[in-house]
Amino acid sequence: MSNKLYTSESVTEGHPDKVCDQISDSILDYIIENDPNAHVACEVCATTGLVLVMGEITTNTYVDIPKIVRDTVKEIGYNNPEFGFNGDDLAVLVSIDEQSPDIAMGVLDDQGAGDQGLMFGYATSETEEYMPLPLVLSHKLAKRLAQVRKEKVVDYLRPDGKTQVTIEYNEKEEAVRIDSVVVSTQHGLNVSNEELRSFVKTEVIDKVLPKELVDSNTKIFINETGRFVLGGPKADSGLTGRKIIVDTYGGFAHHGGGAFSGKDPSKVDRSAAYMARYIAKNLVATGICTKAEIGLSYVIGVSEPTSIYLNTFGSASISEDEIVKIIKKSFPLTPKGIISYLGLRKPIYKQLAAYGHMGRIDLDISWEKLDKVQELKESFKKIL
Repeated sequence: MSNKLYTSESVTEGHPDKVCDQISDSILDYIIENDPNAHVACEVCATTGLVLVMGEITTNTYVDIPKIVRDTVKEIGYNNPEFGFNGDDLAVLVSIDEQSPDIAMGVLDDQGAGDQGLMFGYATSETEEYMPLPLVLSHKLAKRLAQVRKEKVVDYLRPDGKTQVTIEYNEKEEAVRIDSVVVSTQHGLNVSNEELRSFVKTEVIDKVLPKELVDSNTKIFINETGRFVLGGPKADSGLTGRKIIVDTYGGFAHHGGGAFSGKDPSKVDRSAAYMARYIAKNLVATGICTKAEIGLSYVIGVSEPTSIYLNTFGSASISEDEIVKIIKKSFPLTPKGIISYLGLRKPIYKQLAAYGHMGRIDLDISWEKLDKVQELKESFKKIL
């Protein structure tokens, strides 16, 4: 077998789609902090000078949506009229209805799923985050790009940006080298291409990439069009939920299609995806397999999943059927059980709306904990 190339991408918090995700989750956090049992499905779209907030929300708390929108936009970094999208000079339109009574009936007291659908979780032992290396590095590059902008190491960086990393894997599926790296960043008019590229190479790329994986053939692409002055919603409209692969596993796993941001945890698009990640990560951490993909499917108004899918990619030391039996015994899989076990009725979501919902060892989030490893090991011992 020949070596293979795998690619993942990330975007900064100033990317137009991520602006919308962060606004959606900022609204959700405010509501859930004041009304933990609220039902929220909040979508946002953004374009030049305009943010539209729409969806279905049922809550007993007052929400100043325009203020949350403007505060979030300014926090991201769009706080200057020169950027073409400015939190202080922004039209905010709100079109919110209550949740459909037909849907509400199906999720009464969180007994049933808020919708039908399938959700996937994934984990791999190749990084300390239990995430695919190309995605881990793409996120780190995007976060570093935002960090140097916020620390004002230079004065010409702007909030919008994208990154991409391609890794070469050998026949044993081991990362052997970085084949290519892409960094594109919005910038001001007062910088030359040469100065910008030199800065990004030195202060972003070289600070993030593991040196042992970089060689003389590694290709570096920085602002390849030569100009990225217009950015954010001024240059490209944004929409909640349009970066679902960035939010999850960078293309290394299946995706059921449901987005996360703006949805309260009664929506299994969010809660079951977090539980699937939690299961997969703890399975891999036991050493019973080196990769795991978990799939859960639900029907609206029904509490138990209609199916549980497991793929260990041939790496498991016991049968997948036996592992699924243990999963059913060890993890709560009803929406109510997931919400309670993972503590999802808390204002924790805005911090996840950029740089991924999975593998976030920089945050204290329940689905990234490895607190089921010992219990699973004991269960596996009985079979082995």
